[in-house]
Amino acid sequence: MPTPEKEQIVAEIKENISSSDVAIMTQYVGMNVAQATELRKQLREAGSKFKVYKNTLARLALQELGLESAADMMEGPTSWAFCKDPVAPAKIIKGFSKEVEFVVMRGGILTGSVVTAAQLSALADLPSREQLIAQVVGTIAMPLRNTLGVLNALPRNLVNVLDQIRKQKEEAPAA
Repeated sequence: MPTPEKEQIVAEIKENISSSDVAIMTQYVGMNVAQATELRKQLREAGSKFKVYKNTLARLALQELGLESAADMMEGPTSWAFCKDPVAPAKIIKGFSKEVEFVVMRGGILTGSVVTAAQLSALADLPSREQLIAQVVGTIAMPLRNTLGVLNALPRNLVNVLDQIRKQKEEAPAA
C-alpha cells in the first residue's frame, strides 16, 4: 500500500511531465556537489525545473500517463529536467556533458511523446527560439530593405542626372 507521501510524489511527477513541453531524463552519477549546483543553476536560469526522483515512483507516474516505454530509459540514479522551452534544457545538458562526462541524457518526453537520447541531442543542436525568430524577421525584412534601397536610389539618381545637365549647360559656350 503506497504511502500518502509517495502518492504525492507520483502526482508531482505526473504534473511536471504534463505541464512541460519537455522532460529530460539524465544520468548524473559521479558529479560532485559543485558540478551539480552549477547544472541546477544553469537550468534554473533557463526556466527549467531539475529534480531527482526514485525510479520506482517515476515508473509509476509514467505508467499512469501511458508512457511506459520511457521507463526503460531510466537506469541507475536519474534526474529530470522539466521545461516549457524544449530546446533550452537539452542545449544546457548537452553542453554540460562536454565538460562533465558523467552527465548523460538518457531520453525523455517531448510534448507527450517518448524521445531517445539521440533525438534530444538533435533537438539541442537546433537554434534557440530567439535565434529562429531573428532569422524569420531578417528573412521578412530583407525584401523591404531592398525595396527601400531602390526607392531611395530613384530621387538620388534624378538629382545626379539634373546636376549633370546643369553642369553641361554651364560649360556650353553661350551662343
